[in-house]
Amino acid sequence: MTRGKVDALLGIVFGDEGKGKVVDVFTPKYDIVARFAGGPNAGHTIIFEGKKFVLRSIPSGIFAENKLNIIGNGCVIAPDLFMQEARELETAGYDLKNRLHISKRAHLILPTHRVLDRALEAAKGKNKVGTTGKGIGPTYSEKASRTGLRVGDLLENFEEKYRTLKARHEETLRQLHYTDYDITEEERLWLEGVAYMRQFSLVDTEIEINRALREGKNVLAEGAQGTMLDIDHGTYPFVSSSNTVCGGVCTGLGVPPSAIGEVFGIFKAYSTRVGSGPFPVELFDETGDRIREIGHEYGAVTGRNRRCGWVDLVALKYAIMVNGVTQLIMMKGDVLDTFPTIRACVAYQKDGEVTTDMPFDTEGWTAVYKDLPGWQTDLTHLTSEADFPQAFKDYIAFLERELETPITIVSVGPDRAQTISLK
Repeated sequence: MTRGKVDALLGIVFGDEGKGKVVDVFTPKYDIVARFAGGPNAGHTIIFEGKKFVLRSIPSGIFAENKLNIIGNGCVIAPDLFMQEARELETAGYDLKNRLHISKRAHLILPTHRVLDRALEAAKGKNKVGTTGKGIGPTYSEKASRTGLRVGDLLENFEEKYRTLKARHEETLRQLHYTDYDITEEERLWLEGVAYMRQFSLVDTEIEINRALREGKNVLAEGAQGTMLDIDHGTYPFVSSSNTVCGGVCTGLGVPPSAIGEVFGIFKAYSTRVGSGPFPVELFDETGDRIREIGHEYGAVTGRNRRCGWVDLVALKYAIMVNGVTQLIMMKGDVLDTFPTIRACVAYQKDGEVTTDMPFDTEGWTAVYKDLPGWQTDLTHLTSEADFPQAFKDYIAFLERELETPITIVSVGPDRAQTISLK
């Protein structure tokens, strides 16, 4: 029997590209959808049949019947937030307990992790990273220092393990002089979430996935955030706490590199970033404000304004390289419908130096642009590539030439149906 493959679907700039929608569209082609990294700081928004869902930890394939969804070992999970998210889906009629498995090796976010997150961010003063305060960073830090709690710990001597780790956190907070907090109600909900999580299949998902691959089944690995927020390859220290690149699929799900098939890279027709950190294409003018308003560029989880700019080919080329992207998916082309001129960043410049390679530190670099004619056509009602205005076709062709990678899908609106495959 032919072995199955793991196709990866990754955000390749700063996240928020619309991965959830595309995973939802792709799910019918796969047997398993699996999250391999990240935590509840990343919201994947899915809209269909007049309904809107924001998923934080649960894979975006959860809406399809007879498809297994997996939260992999590379993820971190907050039981209280997981319970809230899962119950909302159950209320909407989705049977999660038969569709969702959780890795025993995934790490748990404690209420005190969230307090530590706030305390450590406050201690940075002017050098804040812009964390969401969800406890993601401290949880991954403990994973690296080998002191964290994992989902599998819920099954044996959990209460004692929890009290020990909580006490260690409280001592650290005292040392940071951060003692003005009260987690009484938060902890009550968290422990309720622990009991709720125990009702799910907590399994060795790496064994489950590899067994499925041997049986010829195919897996879609759903990423979180984007390449430029990768802990190794992103704009450090203004990054996430996990490996968001394709290599994270192997470590976050326990699959070999030989199992990786297609690598889909998702990007917007323009650029956005949430939080602090360098952003060479950022627009501080009316154009940036227009893109934000038309594109509804506000965080799905935090509601924070997203910083907006034109498409960044330097970042995209870098992401395509480190991920081995085989196909590109362009989102939100419709947001640029009314602009007479579309700009694309083709290089960075600083102190007389011009580069098309991603610098070690992008602080202080500014964008070098190429101008292209806008299409000034409403794309949202279009249903096929044949209907695209010529200027939009030219924009796609320009990006394909520059990026040396085919764009195979274009999204022209938020709904599941507004997703067009290109020949």
